[in-house]
Amino acid sequence: MGNIHGHLFRISTFGESHGPGIGVVIDGCPPRVPFDLQFLQSELARRRPGQSDLTTARKEADAVEILSGVSTDNLTLGSPIALLIRNTDQRPSAYKEMQKAYRPSHADFTYDAKYGIRAVEGGGRASARETAARVAAGAVAKTVLHHACGAKIVAWVESVQDIRMPEPSKLPTEKSVEANLCRCPHPATATRIEARIREARAEGDSVGGVIRCVITGLPAGLGEPVFDRLEADLAKAMLSLPATKGFEIGSGFAGTLLRGSQHNDAFVKRSGRIRTTTNRSGGIQGGISNGEDIDFRIAFKPTATVLRPQTTVEKSGKATEISARGRHDPCVLPRAVPIVEAMAALVLVDHWMRDRAQNASFGKCGRTR
Repeated sequence: MGNIHGHLFRISTFGESHGPGIGVVIDGCPPRVPFDLQFLQSELARRRPGQSDLTTARKEADAVEILSGVSTDNLTLGSPIALLIRNTDQRPSAYKEMQKAYRPSHADFTYDAKYGIRAVEGGGRASARETAARVAAGAVAKTVLHHACGAKIVAWVESVQDIRMPEPSKLPTEKSVEANLCRCPHPATATRIEARIREARAEGDSVGGVIRCVITGLPAGLGEPVFDRLEADLAKAMLSLPATKGFEIGSGFAGTLLRGSQHNDAFVKRSGRIRTTTNRSGGIQGGISNGEDIDFRIAFKPTATVLRPQTTVEKSGKATEISARGRHDPCVLPRAVPIVEAMAALVLVDHWMRDRAQNASFGKCGRTR
């Protein structure tokens, strides 16, 4: 079912939305990395449900249980790290009518078409509940990335429907992103976005938007040419998230309006490093990082579950009407910010390890006996 991500830093998530719990096994994490449980829990708190009136009313503490891979003095052992998050607020009764009828724009029909069986309650693996496991793994990846090269990842809500924040004069900080409920670092825009989300919720509807993510401090040389280009792996990671419908990096679709002479990033030498005067490439050229900021956007559709009657069909094909009764976000973007960061960290750590495996000197292994 495609539950494994990565080559050297590999994760496998498990569990269903309304099952006993969800979790992740991390295989390939380097040994002797400080394991920061407090940081991991803080990342999950950013994603967890029930954190504000802009999100689903489901209440989950998302407390992590460490089953393996970490020493008593909080260092990674190099063995598989298993993390478990128990579900404590399941309500399978809210999904009884979904046993026969397919919810519009959900994965109900496609799972039936592929497997002939599905977890009806909350959509099972198709639910965004699964992403808590990714955020847990992403927190470990962020820690590895910090110790490896000091790179930092920050994502934020750039727009919801037609409400878009102006281009920031400087990179938003995590503090500015977390300063409001919708995780938009521009206060005036955040106020308008929050009002729009509340309006959609009051009308039993939903809205979508765009999240922007910027990665700073990443060295040049990460990524592979041809099939495993860094931007291709980032795109796959982002489009593996529920509700995603688009990915663009650097100039993106707007770059198609320019000529090559206008679009090219000129090289210069600055502070002893080869740099570019502009960053329309989004920090990646030829599938490999060039040392500039990696800058990309992800489009999220409106939440498929709306509290309005909708026409659909039963498994037999008989026309019917369905009304959602589950607890869902009227807009997924505020809670998707830490998920985007987690997936970016997982991709970057995997490519960092692959680069070291291929290009590290074989002259001296550096081990002491």
